[in-house]
Amino acid sequence: MLSYSYTDTKMLSLFRENIQIALESIRSQILRAVLTIIIIAIGIWALVGILSAVTALEATISSNFASMGANTFSIRQYDSQIQMSSGEREKIHPVISYSNVRDFISKYDFPGTQTSVSFRATGNAEIKYGSEKTDPEIQVYGVNENYIENTGSQLERGRNFTVFDIQNNNNVCIVGYDFLKGLFKDEDPLNKVISIRGVRFTIIGVLEGKGSSFGNNQDLKVIIPIQIARSIYSTPNINYNLSVRVSNQEHMTVAQDEAIITFRNIRGLSPTEENNFAIERSDDLISRISSITVYLEVAAWVISIITILGSSIALMNIMLVSVTERTREIGVRKALGAKRSTISAQFFIETIVIGQFGSILGIILGVLTGFAFARIFEFPFELPWTAMIWATIITFIVALIAGAYPATKAAKLDPVESLRYE
Repeated sequence: MLSYSYTDTKMLSLFRENIQIALESIRSQILRAVLTIIIIAIGIWALVGILSAVTALEATISSNFASMGANTFSIRQYDSQIQMSSGEREKIHPVISYSNVRDFISKYDFPGTQTSVSFRATGNAEIKYGSEKTDPEIQVYGVNENYIENTGSQLERGRNFTVFDIQNNNNVCIVGYDFLKGLFKDEDPLNKVISIRGVRFTIIGVLEGKGSSFGNNQDLKVIIPIQIARSIYSTPNINYNLSVRVSNQEHMTVAQDEAIITFRNIRGLSPTEENNFAIERSDDLISRISSITVYLEVAAWVISIITILGSSIALMNIMLVSVTERTREIGVRKALGAKRSTISAQFFIETIVIGQFGSILGIILGVLTGFAFARIFEFPFELPWTAMIWATIITFIVALIAGAYPATKAAKLDPVESLRYE
């Protein structure tokens, strides 16, 4: 037991001594060491920075679509992947008009489904409350009673629209969460009256906060009954959004096929004509986003591997130079009884220390880059633990590979010839 303790202490002491020698060696050739550390750090920076930014982007977009639920599909004017030919769409689809929407609601009767209708009336409304008013940056949506549930939105307080609110065109509205920080501050907004284009609305609900995406604040919006929105904002060629929620996930495909047939009939398409509209599921959009981010992740790995490969060559070169410059020192250590394994371990540790300095610097820069990206685009930021762990492992392996030849060369030096080296 005592022998084991003595051996263990001796190994630890030798390891500390090798660390000190490595640090002294780095200080003695500081310029070359710093340049090598920077080259390694750039590769790790690319890996950690890009992966952390991609993770933040994917998490934000996926959460926005996932909130719609996997049992929801929508009918749109165009597919999100628009086919382009010479910079223009191959085929121009007509907008989804209000008559299309009205016909779809009356004809589509698949069991266990509910359809929401909505359109963005404006993106720069000015809302008034008493003597207070907002900056002209509020989004106003006209919706029916199923909009909140179909889009996966939640009410922070108050109630949702009822069928009677929509059918009777009641002057009621639901506001986004940021109205609490803007117009109302410490007041309870429920039952307060706001004015939109001179029309007065009573607030019946407040949506939970969703944050921003790509600088677009999703909490600065007002939702009003669709017919009132159409009367206030009578823009020509309004493009409406249809969203269908299926209660049973197993019936999704059948319900979707039925919706396609119904909408084709509404559009008057013959059996040989292609759809002049698009139908998309929220989980399909998430899959597409994931496939795009995979390419970004691959690019991050390729960039970092190429850079790290270059840094490994630089690291090997600096260690070979170090072996040459310290030939006499190696001869003295061997003459005093140092074993080949001790000399080899010394140079291995020196290589690993340089590699880990580069790894730490690269990880710090990468995390700061990802954090800055998230702050600029208002994404939630999470530490990229996977990328950080891989960065540490990669630099350790690179250091071992780069230090193998210099360490072997140093260990094989003849002590007599080394002492004669000038």
